[in-house]
Order: sequence, then structure tokens, then C-alpha cells
Amino acid sequence: MTVSQHILVVDDEVRIRTMLRRYLEGEGFKVSEAGDGPALRHVIEAGPVDLVLLDLMMPGEDGLSLARYIRQKSQTPIIMLTGKGDLIDRVAGLEAGADDYVGKPFHLREILARIRTVLRRAQAPAAPAAPVPLAVGPAGETLHFQGWEMDLLRRELRKAGGEVVPLTTNEFELLRAFATHANHVLTRDQLMELVKGREWEAYDRAIDTQIVRLRKKLEVDPGKPTLVKTVRGAGYVFATAVTKG
Repeated sequence: MTVSQHILVVDDEVRIRTMLRRYLEGEGFKVSEAGDGPALRHVIEAGPVDLVLLDLMMPGEDGLSLARYIRQKSQTPIIMLTGKGDLIDRVAGLEAGADDYVGKPFHLREILARIRTVLRRAQAPAAPAAPVPLAVGPAGETLHFQGWEMDLLRRELRKAGGEVVPLTTNEFELLRAFATHANHVLTRDQLMELVKGREWEAYDRAIDTQIVRLRKKLEVDPGKPTLVKTVRGAGYVFATAVTKG
């Protein structure tokens, strides 16, 4: 007998809780409701919860403080529900321990897709450790590949003729991760860990957006990349030799 995954919906609005419970139960989940902090604690202490849908803006204890409470207890995945579009609120939610966020108003099918994605990632085996990077020391602060020159000290990328190509901080760190792990397949999680840019969205597709932007600056034809290649079902590979000096 298959045990249904347990979702806890935390929102002070009864209408929203009821709507989410009925929809998710119809999709095969076991669903509990909580309208405030004490009710959330009661459900969590009563038994295992597989994922928490947590409203950010609630009277009394808000979603941020409740997310911190959950993180002190466990690594139960959290999806933050927020009525605000402000990036600061979203980042605060992620820093408090949320795994993803969905803005209100939302589509129920989007909620379902986010839940399944976060649960799948939570249950997946840990990604293999990233390969050992190319050693770069005081005598090797510059990397070279296909006519490009990447100055790690000055944080500059130059074309063969010496023209500097402007990169954002995340683009530079992403290229550094690729260049120091050339010809090794890197998963999205490994790339986010190597870059450590916490302005990434919680879901892994955000790294894809950064790669698209990087390709536009590196590739002759971004639609047919030869440097930053996609490895279907695995991640990306920087397909070229890299030297230092």
C-alpha cells in the first residue's frame, strides 16, 4: 500500500487553506491545515510532514519566524506563499530556510508542480562531489581557452584582441566554475554550490537563465553552443581545454 505524502498548509485565511487542501487531496496527498504558529507546531509534533506550504504574511508569528522554527527541528522542505512581489521578501524567505516560493495570487497547477519538484529534489540522492578543480595559484591567476583570457585577479574576461567583455558577478563566478572544472559534467546543484550566489532562485532552473546569458557573451552562435554544452539529464560541461599562466 502506497503511503500518501503529507503536506501541511499554513495560512491564516481559511478560504485559501480549504482550497489548497481540497485540491491537493484530489491529487493524492494527505493534507493538514494550520492557521497560526501553535497549530503548525501541533501538527509537526504529532507526526512526520513531507512538505510545508507556508504563508509569509500572517498576524502574530509570521512565515519567516515559523520557517526558522521548522529549520531548527528538521530539513522538511518549505515552499513560501507570499502576496508580495518584492525581491527582498523572497530573499528573506530563502534565507530563513525556504526551498522555493510562490507569489499570490497563484495557479493551483503551479503549486502542484512546485510541490512535486521540491519533493523530488528532497528525496533524490545527494549529487556526486564536484571533480577536483584546476589548481590556480599566485603564478596562475589567468586562465586561457580558445583565444579567451580570464584574469582571476582583476576579474576580467578578454577576447583574443584584448577587448574586455563585461560580466556580472554571477556570470564571472559561473565562468570561473566552468573554467576550473573544464571537461567535467557539472550538475545544476554543483554549479550553484561552486558559485555560491545566493541571489539564485530556489529552484534549479535559475542557473539555466544565467547560462543563457553567459553563452550570449562567449559563443559564436549561442543557439548552438560549443563551449558551454548541455548534457541532457545531467547538467553542463565546459567543453574545451583550459590552461593557466
